[in-house]
Amino acid sequence: MALTSSNVVWHPELVSRADREALNAHGSALLWLTGLSGAGKSTIAQAVATLLHERGIRAYVLDGDNVRHGLCGDLGFSADDRTENIRRIGEMSKLFVDAGMIAITAFISPFREDRDKVRTMFEKGDFLEIFCDCNLDECERRDVKGLYKKARAGLIPEFTGISSPYEPPSAPELVVNTDSQTPEESATAVIELLQSKGIVPA
Repeated sequence: MALTSSNVVWHPELVSRADREALNAHGSALLWLTGLSGAGKSTIAQAVATLLHERGIRAYVLDGDNVRHGLCGDLGFSADDRTENIRRIGEMSKLFVDAGMIAITAFISPFREDRDKVRTMFEKGDFLEIFCDCNLDECERRDVKGLYKKARAGLIPEFTGISSPYEPPSAPELVVNTDSQTPEESATAVIELLQSKGIVPA
C-alpha cells in the first residue's frame, strides 16, 4: 500500500529485534492460522499461546473477531475489506515479531493472494502458515455461532465456504487436520514446528 501521509520519516530504534530476542531467550515469528469458520483456529491459537506461556515464551493471539472490535471495526466483509483487514493484521503482526514475540493470528483469511502478500512483509522463516484443515460438514456441525445456518438462509452475504470461496494454502508450513485431531494434538504440532525451526527451545 502506497504511503499517503506527508512529512513522515522512519525513526530507527536503538534496541534491535535481536536484542529483544536475546532478552527473551527465544526467537520471534508469526504463526498464521487459516481455515474455514469452525475449523478450530481460535481454539488452537489459544492452546498454543497457553503452551508457550507455560514454557516462559512471550506470545500473543490476534483473533479475527477480537480485532474487528477495534482496529478493523470500520471494515465489512467485501473482498476489498477482507483484503484490507488482512493487510492491517500483517502490519500489526510485524510489530509483535520485531518486539521479539510469537504472534499468533486466527483469521479465516480466505484469499491466497492476501496471505501471500503478508508473507512478503516478513523475512524468510518469520511467517509460518498453518492450515487448519476441516471439512465443511464438520465445520457446519460445530457452528457454535449459528453463522452457517444464517448464511444458508441468505442472511449473511459473502460467507466463506457457502457464498464466497475459500482458497486453501498451496504450500503451508504445517497442516493440522482439525476434524480428526484434538485441539491439544494440533497445538502440540505447532509447538513442534517452532522447535524444529529453532524459534523456541526444545
